[in-house]
Amino acid sequence: MTAYRDRSREELLQVKEELEAKYQEFQGRGLKLDMSRGKPSAEQLDLSMGMMDVLDCFTDLKCEAGIDCRNYGVIDGIPEAKRLLGELIEVPAEHIIIYGNSSLNVMFDVVSHAYTHGVMGMTPWCRLDRVKFLCADVFELLPELEKEGETFDVIILDPPAFTKSRNSIKNAVRGYREINLRAMKLVKDRGFLATCSCSHFMDYELFTQTIGQAARNAHKRLRQVEFRTQAADHPILWGAGDSYYLKFYIFQVCEEK
Repeated sequence: MTAYRDRSREELLQVKEELEAKYQEFQGRGLKLDMSRGKPSAEQLDLSMGMMDVLDCFTDLKCEAGIDCRNYGVIDGIPEAKRLLGELIEVPAEHIIIYGNSSLNVMFDVVSHAYTHGVMGMTPWCRLDRVKFLCADVFELLPELEKEGETFDVIILDPPAFTKSRNSIKNAVRGYREINLRAMKLVKDRGFLATCSCSHFMDYELFTQTIGQAARNAHKRLRQVEFRTQAADHPILWGAGDSYYLKFYIFQVCEEK
């Protein structure tokens, strides 16, 4: 499939016309779908009903630091909440900052700060010669970067789940193998690759085997730096395979001698 950026104006207009026709077709079906992101069902909301009775108008709503919790608190979070979260993720409370109301907002703030102020004392991204953000189909982008001779010190592969059923595991294996193989070729010698899978159907053994196959095909030697799973607030339940979904590796990628 030819990338949109490589198509002529006439070809793009034709695609636009085809997509608008499909859109009109769906509109004609009169579907009433709520596609709101993260909107819970009534059954999920019912689980929180007991919380409605915990507080009443006579409850003392000040935390131990004297902060009125009816307000937005302070920039680094309510102390009791930080201690509770710290116990869950095994991190000292003083190392936790709680703010914002969305992980996407937090990520935007982190990237914005890196752009204007840098990371841990390093040069701000806005002062560097080459900083760019790419939004593209990774199966198209990685071969293009390889063809152009691009190399990187660090590559992070954090794709969506390639399979959500056992019937498509073979296709998922091919997908994970391809993007990891391509990424290994793009990492500089002794650079680093962070790679993960969030599908419980792609279990630990299969994911590890797939990465190993990619390394052999790319003629790379991997030195495992780190392996992790999901945080403690998403526990892995023995006997419930779908609870073990996240597999996360960090490798140093070396040329095969």
